[in-house]
Amino acid sequence: MCKMGNSGRSLIVRRPNETMIILVAVFVGSVFGFLIGVSLPKLSFTKLNITSSLICEFSDVGSKMRSNSSQICGDALSPLIESENNSHRSQNMSDLQKMWVPSNPKGAETLPPGILAIESDFFPRRLSGKPSEDLTHIPKYLVTFTVGYDQKNNIDAAVKKFSDNFTVLLFHYDGKTSEWDEFEWSKRAIHVSVPKQTKWWYAKRFLHPSIVAPYEYIFIWDEDLGVEHFNAEEYIKLVKKHGLEISQPALDPTGVLTWQLTKRREDREVHKETTERPGWCSDPHLPPCAAFVEIMAPVFTRDAWRCVWHMIQNDLVHGWGIDFGVQKCVEPAHEKIGIVDAQWIVHQSVPSLGNQGESENGQAAWRGVRERCQREWSMFSRRMENAEKAYYKDKGIDPSNVTKSCRGCRGRH
Repeated sequence: MCKMGNSGRSLIVRRPNETMIILVAVFVGSVFGFLIGVSLPKLSFTKLNITSSLICEFSDVGSKMRSNSSQICGDALSPLIESENNSHRSQNMSDLQKMWVPSNPKGAETLPPGILAIESDFFPRRLSGKPSEDLTHIPKYLVTFTVGYDQKNNIDAAVKKFSDNFTVLLFHYDGKTSEWDEFEWSKRAIHVSVPKQTKWWYAKRFLHPSIVAPYEYIFIWDEDLGVEHFNAEEYIKLVKKHGLEISQPALDPTGVLTWQLTKRREDREVHKETTERPGWCSDPHLPPCAAFVEIMAPVFTRDAWRCVWHMIQNDLVHGWGIDFGVQKCVEPAHEKIGIVDAQWIVHQSVPSLGNQGESENGQAAWRGVRERCQREWSMFSRRMENAEKAYYKDKGIDPSNVTKSCRGCRGRH
């Protein structure tokens, strides 16, 4: 009787203590969960659910306190959960607004692709009215001349050989632009003026492929060309017919002639190969026996120009050597580069730009210009050769097995 009584009293005494322990545990758990939520505001909603469920399950040990503890847990954690939920919604909206499209051009990854205007043009626009009505006629081709005002009559004759299908762009190396307004066509032309700069300096800076992209063909011509026997529209028909991506009109032998390949042949529309002096061509399909045009009057498709533009060196402004490099921009070059005999020109070789140079050591200004031209040719050739060797070496290929060169690449006769 005594033992039983003692045991009963012992059980009755311990029950209040167990209840108190449960209450304390619930309170401590709730506070602990709240502190975690405050200190880690980015804690995921899933983790919060796990924490709250554990706290609430722990409180269920006391069956008599179950309903009250559940209510306490819900009331204590609901503001925290709602706050976390709002934070996630805000974060998701922020992430959506920070667009990132790796396929966009460099620097434009945060823009929606639909707004990108990657290409431009030389089409003049009005200052008023509807943009969609600005252009009543869109030229398909581009012709550029690098000019001085002293050659105005020659350029006037040349521009008149190009139809309204051409945008005319004049690069002025002598700083004179408004003087050209005596010609009606000049008022519709695009004029760019930077004193004492060359055609290829202008080309690198103002003929980016994304700017000339609307034009099927790009003519990049000198100012000293006789065009009596030339018609631009007929010329384009012939280059399309013969599949030429890089071309030039043939040169009449009555003018200045440097290479046999560019000499006019009277018995055909187009030719692509020739025989040069012994030792000048290591391969009949390589320059200057084939796959070659001179830099005075080249014509490029827009795809070929995209490659050539990248090849032009920013600091080598005269362009000597480029004529030997363009063959790398089309394939097969000996078939897609050619001379158009049926539309020919005369190279007058007027040293107008050469006279813009500076006289040094008592020599004429044009001599200093010519010396730099020859120096640049050697520099361009070395750069191309070294770049090719480095590429093949990086690929584990012996450059001597794949590279070929012509003996005439480092000097003009």
